[in-house]
Amino acid sequence: MRPQVVAHRGASHEMAEHTLGAYVEALDEGAGALECDVRLTADGHLVCVHDSTLRRTASTRGRVSTMELAELAELDFAAWKNPWSDLDDEAPDRDETLDGVLTLRKLLETVADYDRRVEVAIETKHPTRYGGLVEKRLVEMLRDFGWETEQSPVRVMSFSFTALQRVERLAHGVRLVQLLDRGSTWPMVRRVIGKDWIVGPGIRLLRDWPGLADSITKSGRDIHVWTVNTEEDLDRCLAAGVKAVISDRPAYILDLLDQRDRAAQ
Repeated sequence: MRPQVVAHRGASHEMAEHTLGAYVEALDEGAGALECDVRLTADGHLVCVHDSTLRRTASTRGRVSTMELAELAELDFAAWKNPWSDLDDEAPDRDETLDGVLTLRKLLETVADYDRRVEVAIETKHPTRYGGLVEKRLVEMLRDFGWETEQSPVRVMSFSFTALQRVERLAHGVRLVQLLDRGSTWPMVRRVIGKDWIVGPGIRLLRDWPGLADSITKSGRDIHVWTVNTEEDLDRCLAAGVKAVISDRPAYILDLLDQRDRAAQ
């Protein structure tokens, strides 16, 4: 079965991650789902930012959790990706409305208005100074969209088991993905997570722990793998029966899958 292709932070290989431009590009490329990380600002807004600090993606000091949304809106979250673009006479003009800080609400509105069903995989980042308030605000927003039910296009991911338990209590119908970055933790994790939870190992774990995917599948749980950017790793996922591949290069992965579909005809 063909896996869902999930755009990791948008089409982040070509464009600045977590910008609206990166997500619009991923949608236009045909991604079946979008992945984002969320953090809470000082004034209670959920924004799509991976790092706790702003140094890498906004070239400034400060932490997301200590700044208000209006302050973040003054920053450029895209220039770091192509720092020399201003010197390139042939570079396309930038649309600054696609380059600023992206709120989760704006991303979900974009998905809701799109002309086909698109799913969203939202990762809550921990530890954070706001603790469980992150999941509380997230579920409140999902309710605003009517997306807290089993039919929701949203699934929530985290490395934090406790965070996912919070979501389960607040919105029982939303699908949950327990992320894994160490194969040695799987025997313990499999005993505590819900029977219908999805398991999300990194691609490195599938390389280094050959029996892991089979063990997860035998436990009755689906597998979503991050971050799959090469043909070799895609083939590894296909062999393992992975249900979703999260990639910085959604167009490339979709093209590889199309090639395999044509070859199988």
